[in-house]
Amino acid sequence: MSAAQKELDHFMKGLKKRNPHEKEFHQAVEEVVTSVMPWYLDQQKYHKAQILERITEPDRIVIFRVSWQTDTGEIRANRAWRVQFNHSLGPYKGGLRFHPSVTQSVLKFLGFEQIFKNSLTGLPMGGAKGGSNFNPKGKSDDEVMRFCQSMMIELHRHIGEDVDVPAGDIGVGSREISYLFGQYMRLENRWSGVLTGKGLSFGGSAVRTEATGYGCVYFCENMLHQHDEGLEGKSIAISGSGNVAIYAAEKALEKSAKVLTLSDSSGFVYIKDGVTSEQLESVKEIKLNQRGRISELAEKFQGVEYHEGARPWGVKCDVAMPCATQNELEEKDAKTLIQNGVIAVCEGANMPTTAAAAELYRENQILHAPGKASNAGGVTVSGLEQSQNSMRISWSREEVDERLQKVMKEIHRRCVEKGKQNGRVNYIDGANIAGFQKVAEAMLAYGVF
Repeated sequence: MSAAQKELDHFMKGLKKRNPHEKEFHQAVEEVVTSVMPWYLDQQKYHKAQILERITEPDRIVIFRVSWQTDTGEIRANRAWRVQFNHSLGPYKGGLRFHPSVTQSVLKFLGFEQIFKNSLTGLPMGGAKGGSNFNPKGKSDDEVMRFCQSMMIELHRHIGEDVDVPAGDIGVGSREISYLFGQYMRLENRWSGVLTGKGLSFGGSAVRTEATGYGCVYFCENMLHQHDEGLEGKSIAISGSGNVAIYAAEKALEKSAKVLTLSDSSGFVYIKDGVTSEQLESVKEIKLNQRGRISELAEKFQGVEYHEGARPWGVKCDVAMPCATQNELEEKDAKTLIQNGVIAVCEGANMPTTAAAAELYRENQILHAPGKASNAGGVTVSGLEQSQNSMRISWSREEVDERLQKVMKEIHRRCVEKGKQNGRVNYIDGANIAGFQKVAEAMLAYGVF
């Protein structure tokens, strides 16, 4: 057993003891530490300062109750969190997630990932995440409004434009951000850029809705070009049908790629000849406006097959883009993709690939872009929204998109710089080491804090 492996095992044993029953957090930390440990052991200044131990401990976790009332007058209570993980590089930055699966472990994993994702962008943002086990599905607008207003009564104490700037995530779109922001102004009696993902009419940024999906495709294109490939003509299997998946599909179509699949929790649709612009507009209407099911696309268009209760990873493709949720692409799925000739996996979701699946990609030299690099487009435009709010200006769609492309290209360059191995690039190692080093340098500069 190597010295790095011994140190990794020892570290993870201690982390699991300190954070019992938090499997998602354990997985996220182990993925990062596995990458950085061989390099970290040679960095005596970091080792001596216990940077690894400190960076895996959140600055603070705020936990609180959110009580709200249904349209029929019933009282409900949910739990909410804000995990402020590390602000060495700037104010805490990370989304809010509303979903029944939200736990402290999930939010710690997301907040930990956010540290390095934000570091890679080069923008002055620390890492955080928050949310609630509240489920907005099936709730009326008034019920969602009452929940958001109740949540902000506590959350407003812990956020601010120079302290912590939340954004949206799963279950938190423009509706939820608007209700939260309205209540913040009501409580604080001031307008400030304290939330991102706001509407264009009150301080939001162009391209914010599309940013994560667009950025994923921009990163994928850079990754393929690095290895003498391109997106044009490539077949892509995409999971999910929310903003990330829809706008990844939209940008892929612009790049002359062929998008074969989209999915939701009930199943996936397969379009043999590739999704058309008309079909994609229909998906936007079904999923974003009507909050319907992806199966409705098969009912509207011929040539669209619906596969109930299945994921899209059995479809033969050149590129896989998991854009739904964590651990959606398992070892058996990876084996199928590899057997079917996949050349690249580019993550639009946060940690959608299990550790066993990621290892298979590495062994088979499949290009694999981790979410902290490839889905950083969303937080990039959130950071740009903060800048616009601070300067009291609004950039055009073209200007924001140009800045987004530059940031994604720079993230790719950093991954290549730290991850190049034998003529190819290990994007997981590259992203982890590049993101970690910048935060570590800042922490070292501050002394013991």
